[in-house]
Amino acid sequence: MDEVQNMRWYAVYVRSRHEKKVHQMLQEKELTSFLPLLETWRQWSDRKKKVCDPLFKGYVFVNIDIRKEQIKVLDTEGVVKFIGIGRVPSVIHERDIEWLKKLVREPDSVNRTVSSLPPGRKVKVLAGPFKDFEGVVVKQGRDMRLVVFFESIMQGVEISIFPDVLLPVAGK
Repeated sequence: MDEVQNMRWYAVYVRSRHEKKVHQMLQEKELTSFLPLLETWRQWSDRKKKVCDPLFKGYVFVNIDIRKEQIKVLDTEGVVKFIGIGRVPSVIHERDIEWLKKLVREPDSVNRTVSSLPPGRKVKVLAGPFKDFEGVVVKQGRDMRLVVFFESIMQGVEISIFPDVLLPVAGK
């Protein structure tokens, strides 16, 4: 029981274009790993193909007991470091991992990732697949653009959402 209580999610920064390989190797080491992927169409001069790209380039998420498994993760080929402040890895909230899982289940709503939080009104989503997300409106129109920002990794994802399911968050 104590081992389960020490399990936390962490973001790991990996070498460029090594996300899928690192994810696979972590799973082979019997570690819980999560790599949010989005299916997109890629056009080449001779063909068009559906590909799965990482939602956040350079990041893989692991659910580990940091005291026991940190070295196991760092010894994985392609892993550069844990994301954190100084030498202390930042814990990713379970809620954020669940939100990421929701985002990858709704690929048509996701537009792109953004690396900084743009100015605008903070809102909460009241209904639909993104219920309880909080984010910042970055563009108004028939389908608003909303940025869901993950502070622990300083990354955001822009989604399209109807304005009638948004409620302004007061005092933030």
